[in-house]
Amino acid sequence: MYNEPQKQIDAKALKAWQLSGCVSAAVNLIIVVTLLVLSLRFHWPIWIFLTVLLLAVCESIVEIVIWPRLKYRQWRYDINEDGIELKHGIIFRKRTSIPMVRIQHVDKKQGPILRRYDLATVTFSTAAGSHEIPALTDEAADDARRQIARLARISNEEV
Repeated sequence: MYNEPQKQIDAKALKAWQLSGCVSAAVNLIIVVTLLVLSLRFHWPIWIFLTVLLLAVCESIVEIVIWPRLKYRQWRYDINEDGIELKHGIIFRKRTSIPMVRIQHVDKKQGPILRRYDLATVTFSTAAGSHEIPALTDEAADDARRQIARLARISNEEV
């Protein structure tokens, strides 16, 4: 009944997600420095600090370099008269079909990191929960929001 989704999110999503990873790495750095100060102050074994440092470095590499690329490659979506198709996930791949007649609310959101790259996320709600299409250009997000709202209104009027 439904075809594989073909549309891809904007390529600037990589930079936005990498910046988000850098923010997370900065938090990790604060934690590591705090642990170093406490280790020196209270004469804790050095292996505790080194273990946390190693974990923080590995986590930062994954969040900044690896995860955004994998996430970007997997995200696909389509919007048509029948519904919205979403396909995403790295470890657990998820395929979701949302019929237009089920959509109750659609919105566009944009945090400071997405705003920096002129990106936005389209969110839409059904009685069962909320879904989103992340990292579309601001114009594409507006178009998608209007299209979903129009098609959902038409579908709901037909019921």
